[in-house]
Amino acid sequence: MTNSVLELKDISIALGGKQLLEIDCRVGPGEILTVMGPSGSGKSSLLAYIAGFLAPAFESSGAVLVNGTDICSLAAERRRIGLLFQDPLLFPHLSVAGNLRFAMQSNAQQKSQAICDGLNDIGLAGFDDRDPGTLSGGQASRVALLRLLLSAPNAVLLDEPFSKLDTQLREETRTLVFDKLRASGLPTILVTHDQADAEQAGGQIRTLL
Repeated sequence: MTNSVLELKDISIALGGKQLLEIDCRVGPGEILTVMGPSGSGKSSLLAYIAGFLAPAFESSGAVLVNGTDICSLAAERRRIGLLFQDPLLFPHLSVAGNLRFAMQSNAQQKSQAICDGLNDIGLAGFDDRDPGTLSGGQASRVALLRLLLSAPNAVLLDEPFSKLDTQLREETRTLVFDKLRASGLPTILVTHDQADAEQAGGQIRTLL
């Protein structure tokens, strides 16, 4: 379990002199903060700022603290922020196990055991050698979630990760993702247009105008 704390301190993002958002909040271990708002309100820009890849055209300020340390001066790859998007973004040239191994820093033997245990845990035992192109949408989403968890992040950002799934699959995947993130003690920020996502996340809700 991670038990990290994510704090957003006086974050302000503008574009072309137009203020998009201002936010100040704390997300504790296993908590999910939901950010909602219309297109263009700055939801994805907020995630990009936290993760370290906000485009230079934006004017931004404020601190992103993980366990009390400001990570804004770190390159994106050193921030240890996990990301899930609308698309699973699995590498097509790697097997399922290859995708999972890519995210891990442990030795080969530890990786193999963690991958085996992880696939069992998400109901995909024996999928190690599968081509990602043969996976259903729900299976691909599960692999993307496991890859995120195996990368040992300190915090997680979810950018509309369920929006391309049908209703039943969306419900199943949402339950799995939220349960795993809570159990891992990871502070999480969810961006969504769906009120049902926000209700199931069960945490604070911030609405951007």
